[in-house]
Amino acid sequence: MFKKFTNACVRLVNRWLPDPFLFAVILTIVVFIAAMFATGLGPVEMVGAWGADSGFWSLLSFSMQMALVLVLGSAMASAAPCKKALRAIASLAHNNMQAIVITTFVSVICCWLNWGFGLIAGALLAKEVARRVPTVDYPLLIASAYSGFVIWHAGLSGSIPLALNGGYKVADVVYEASTLDTIFHPMNLVMCGVVLLVMPFVNYAMHPSKEQTITINPALLAETDEEKVYEIETPADKLEHSKILWLIVLLFGFGYIVKYFVETAMAGKNIAGALGLNIVNMIFMFLGVLLHGNLRKYIDAIGEAASGAAGILLQFPFYAGIIGMMTVKGADGVSLAMIISNFFVMISNEVTFPVWTFLSAGVVNFFVPSGGGQWGVQGPIVMPAAAELMVEPGRAAMAIAWGDQWTNMIQPFWALPALGVAGLKARNIMGYLIIVLLFTGLVACLGFLAWGLFF
Repeated sequence: MFKKFTNACVRLVNRWLPDPFLFAVILTIVVFIAAMFATGLGPVEMVGAWGADSGFWSLLSFSMQMALVLVLGSAMASAAPCKKALRAIASLAHNNMQAIVITTFVSVICCWLNWGFGLIAGALLAKEVARRVPTVDYPLLIASAYSGFVIWHAGLSGSIPLALNGGYKVADVVYEASTLDTIFHPMNLVMCGVVLLVMPFVNYAMHPSKEQTITINPALLAETDEEKVYEIETPADKLEHSKILWLIVLLFGFGYIVKYFVETAMAGKNIAGALGLNIVNMIFMFLGVLLHGNLRKYIDAIGEAASGAAGILLQFPFYAGIIGMMTVKGADGVSLAMIISNFFVMISNEVTFPVWTFLSAGVVNFFVPSGGGQWGVQGPIVMPAAAELMVEPGRAAMAIAWGDQWTNMIQPFWALPALGVAGLKARNIMGYLIIVLLFTGLVACLGFLAWGLFF
């Protein structure tokens, strides 16, 4: 019965889910119409909100960061020492079950530690596992690698709990909760533990029969261990392979990285929480330079990895435009995102409030697929309402965080880096991720009910 339902989801998605870019275009049209009804604004004003600097172009910096996550992570992984490390982990997998379970387990841990690292590490490991276990269903393997992302906002790099740790001001009221009340709260850890221990086997339970399995051609994954031979004849060649220039670059890079973490520790801040996208990308970059051994090799590795970032560069401006339309306010000061959030707040009580907040955050995340953006939209609504219902700030904030990460499973926005590494389309993996969505949704709903009843 479970396999039949999974197969039905896979067939449905393969048939109806368009390319992620077209998905973004369709969402744009839906939000355009819905936001006009919600705000009373006309089509001209709505197009203005879509194309403004605060809309279409508001994610330029973030788009570059995400493109670098993919390119720098891939370039680092192509270095010989990194390949050996991935092969060491992949060598633990000897059959289909081990391939899916190990990939999912490692991906969840990596994403909990840091979402930027986990997003690329899972996909890279999955490709290496596919080389070891060529009989595994490749789309399911990549879906398993991406499924770990469903835990990121409950982990050490979660932007909402880290923002609340430093104090979050709405009007004249400051809401604050330490990471002991959010990330390290017993109930949050229990929910994360259930996902970590159970989801790998849920993923394996979806593995198709031998007749329906889609395997990757081993020739497409084959990589030679032989390094490219460079002819060093001209002065320019010598500069490109200069160990002195390579060392100077490393001293600058790692010098700053060490300074950054020393200053973070001296300021008494959470080191794991300080792993923002910029410092993660810097670590990826200079580890890549170090592992490749000289600058010419690294330049070539970057060139080979860059083509995978095309989807990010094209689609992220459209999602930024959607965010602009979701958050633009009409004459009465109300936006479409506020209407969605307020509806769920109105039907809640002290115990059910976090559950409804979780579900509303999952809906909003479809249109505002950014943790920081979602906090900006829902935080000013949820936190005062939580205080009125006597719901502690940490529980309310984590409900938004879990909802934000939850529907990432069926929102192609965040899957683009993993798909770029894997060489697949969103429709190839989203059918399996519907099951992950249902499983983690059940875990979160029951978890937040227990949080309200027993803590």
